[in-house]
Amino acid sequence: MTLAYAPSSPAATTALADVMERLGLRMNFAKDEEIFCQDEEADLTYIVVTGAVRTTRLLSDGRRQVGSFYYPGDLVGLETGDIHRFSAEALSDCVLLVVKRSALKTFAGDEAVDRAIWEATRRELERTQEHLLVLGRKTACEKVASFLMDLAEREGGEQISLPMGRQDMADYLGLTIETVSRMLTQLQGASVVEFEGCRRFRVKRWDALERLAE
Repeated sequence: MTLAYAPSSPAATTALADVMERLGLRMNFAKDEEIFCQDEEADLTYIVVTGAVRTTRLLSDGRRQVGSFYYPGDLVGLETGDIHRFSAEALSDCVLLVVKRSALKTFAGDEAVDRAIWEATRRELERTQEHLLVLGRKTACEKVASFLMDLAEREGGEQISLPMGRQDMADYLGLTIETVSRMLTQLQGASVVEFEGCRRFRVKRWDALERLAE
């Protein structure tokens, strides 16, 4: 299986894919299986090959915050320090390519590889900034609309899969599961989106979804 990764240039794509394929070990994870845990030593780097991954952090009062979701081609576990600030679990059965950070460091100075890792780091920062904006400045309906819009733009097809459950969405958006369900019902009732079961939807009115997401 060819690793699908999309940094900023074809050269970076090829270089990082070659390095990861050569140095990495493919590992299978079952749905909800832990990949790495919060406060664990961050000595490994992961790339999602198939499936989806969520990162979570348990707060001191026992509440859970979902940090982000990762899809094929995404690097997971990039850290500026020596430990993982979040845990990671498989959202579905998935395959990850796992590489030691020390092994990747041997390629430091390789322009294409460095560019690819820098691009992944930049995207991680942008993802965090967008998440902060959603949490702090948007209404419940706008939060859910933004979330669906992000998935729709990522997949690009007419039928969009929703690998995470309602509780995952709630913990990511800082809402209750009841509020998420209510907002989804509201968007469907307004013919903005249409759900086919709990895990697939299609956008019926892109203009309306875009206005809410913005």
